[in-house]
This record gives sequence, C-alpha cells and structure tokens, in this order.
Amino acid sequence: MTSTSAPFDLRLDGRRVLVTGAAGHLGAPISRGIAACGGTPVLAGRTEATLHALADEIRATGGQCQVLVLDVSDRDGTRAAIDHLLSDGSGLDGIVNAAYGGRAIPFTEAVDEDFEHAERLNVSGPFALIRQALPALAASRANGGASVVNLSSMYGHVSPDPSIYGDSGKNNPPFYGASKAALSQLTRYMAVHLAPQGVRVNSVSPGPFPPASIAQSNPAFHAALCAKAPLGRIGAAHELVGPVLFLLSASASYITGIDLPVDGGWRAW
Repeated sequence: MTSTSAPFDLRLDGRRVLVTGAAGHLGAPISRGIAACGGTPVLAGRTEATLHALADEIRATGGQCQVLVLDVSDRDGTRAAIDHLLSDGSGLDGIVNAAYGGRAIPFTEAVDEDFEHAERLNVSGPFALIRQALPALAASRANGGASVVNLSSMYGHVSPDPSIYGDSGKNNPPFYGASKAALSQLTRYMAVHLAPQGVRVNSVSPGPFPPASIAQSNPAFHAALCAKAPLGRIGAAHELVGPVLFLLSASASYITGIDLPVDGGWRAW
C-alpha cells in the first residue's frame, strides 16, 4: 500500500481505534491522545462507570469516543462485544491492547492460576480480539492501513532485578514477564501473517511506569527504580502516548513487526 500522506503526520482523523484497558494508568492517556489527534477511541474495559467518566472527560474537551464494556479474558463476551461494535458499519482502523490485571507477588507465592490468567489477558485474549476484528481491520481505508499496537513490557525481554523490589510489596511476578514475552512474539508472528491484508502489528515495551504517587508512598522503591534507569527517573504515563500514536498513524506505514522500547534506557545496560 502506497502512502499519500505528508512526510510526518500523527493525525488520526476519521480513524476508530479500540483501546482495551482504556481507563487504566497507561490506557487513559493513550485514549485521550487518540481523541486529541482526531481519532475516535473505543474505550473498552470491564468497569462501565470508569469508562463513562473518561468518555465524559474526552467529550468535554471536544473529542469523540465510544464506550464498550469488554473483558478480554472472556472469549464469548469479547466476540459478542466486537460483533456489536462493528454492527454499526463504521469499521475499525486500529487496536491498542493495553488491558492487564494481576497480582504483584514474589516468585514463591505465584500459582498456576496466575499464569493462566496472565496468558488469557496478554496472549490468547489479544489474539482472539484481533482475529474477531480482522475482517474490519483488513477493510480499513485508513491511509497506511490498519494498525495494531500491543503493550508489552521491558520484563518481556529482561528479568526484574530482585534488589530493586526488596520488601516494597511491588514485586514483579514471574507470570507477568513470561506472558509479555509471549505477546512480543505473537506481535512478530501476526505482523508477518497479517501484512498481506494491510494490517500492521507492532508492540511497545514500557519501562518503569509506576503511578506518580509511588514517590510519596514508597520513596526507597522509587529511588531504586530511578537509579536503575539510565535517564535517572521513572516514566510519566503521557510519555507513552507519542510512540503509540506514531505506530497507529500513517507516519509508521512501513513499520510492522517491531518492539519499541520506551524505558529510559533500561534495556541498554
């Protein structure tokens, strides 16, 4: 597909993009960013009241959005929700898979069910969602084609450093990184297999992006995270928006199958 856009353009005018985990710590600023660039984010998640609160905020600033109650781990529910979304004939031009929920526990407390839950949210869930929406994505008329962006993690590539976490209670569990690594590989697989249909698939791997309140609630843990990152600080949630918008936009029309680290240099050590 040949792009006819300007050399660099992050505008998403006329594009409808489904965002899972849309009201979350990272999903909310991404959703706001899509709307600010002229796109229509479909705010997907499990808690309807939270989604509507975000929708009200976006609309109050002149943006457009839709709300879709959806649990990525519920296969039948996901199929029904996507069918309902697409029944209005508006199509779908992108997906951002940002949903995640799991326990922050040490290795010794993890159980089989934790791995199964993480896999449903991070691997088979996004796969089922993309597969269900594929006809609409393949039919997208967006300049640059349809785009899927999966939120992976630095811990899909490197192990957490136990010395950073100590007794903070913020332990990164073994099932989190394992499922995110699988998501990164699924991204590469789908990029290759969906390219003939004009669908680009990429992932972004955030580094240390805890809530800003961590500096007050656990200053020692915050300091350890900052010391580990070459840039010397944690990431702010809004710093993930630009990379995701770029991959959704026509400016990334010749990019597929990559994993973009947004980690302050964490993986460069």
